[in-house]
Parts: sequence; structure tokens; C-alpha cells
Amino acid sequence: MSKNGVAQHCPIVRGVSTLGDTWTMLILREAHVGVTRFDQFRKNLGIAPTMLTKRLAALTDGGLLEKRLYSERPPREDYVLTPAGQDFLPVLLLFGAWAQRNCDGQFARFIDETTGQEIEPVGVDAVSGARLGSRPIKVSMEGAKPATEGSEIHP
Repeated sequence: MSKNGVAQHCPIVRGVSTLGDTWTMLILREAHVGVTRFDQFRKNLGIAPTMLTKRLAALTDGGLLEKRLYSERPPREDYVLTPAGQDFLPVLLLFGAWAQRNCDGQFARFIDETTGQEIEPVGVDAVSGARLGSRPIKVSMEGAKPATEGSEIHP
């Protein structure tokens, strides 16, 4: 796609460029189940400290996580979800549901802590009420927000 084409305004391209890689999605998964500290992320994910530092910085710069000081001596910070980070949970759940349906293997399930029931995520269009994927779609540039300076997307 050209720089001036759909890619420049495509929300999927923008989202993928913000997330970057698998580690970033796994960090967000961990944050959604309550992990906030660097050592917890490192232990749970088995990720190298240098890689984790880079990914946490990218998520912080991207507005999905924010740092909150929890100790002054020595200085230590939690990484907590912002509203944008919290808004990513349905994406994670839908992506996990897709993998359970389409990829071979035994996978962990997502359970609603209140009901104890397995979560079965479904994407629904809030305007029509139609289940996503049940109707044809098209990409429209009408009403697209222009890219801000330094935010060009190059797939």
C-alpha cells in the first residue's frame, strides 16, 4: 500500500504498529490479570529484562500503560493499565477465542471471576447489533482522521 493510501489511515496498521510484537500482547494480557511490577512480568513471561524494559517503555509511550511510583527508596514503579490499555481487553479475548477455534492445541480458558463461567467473547457492532463477521464490510476513508506529524504508517 502506498504512503498516501489506506495504510496511512488504517486503524489495524496503526494498532499493529503500536503493539509491535507478541511480547507486547502478552504483557497486556498479564496487566489485565493484575500484574503490575517489572519482576512479576519477567517471571510470568520468561522475558529477558532488556526486552521487557523496551516493551514496557513502548506501552507507556503508546499510552496503554502508565508508571506509578510505589517505593521512593529505592525508586520503584508499577505499570498500570490506562483507559486505552483497559480498552484492549476485548481485543485480547477475541484474539484468544479465534486461536481456540482455529489453532491446534490445548489452551487456557478465560473465566469470569464473578460467575465462574467460561467467557465466550463475541464481537458485535454497537450500531446495528449484528455479530461481526456476519455481514460484508468495506474500508472507507470518509471521516478518517489525518495522521499527526511523525505518525506515518509504513507497512
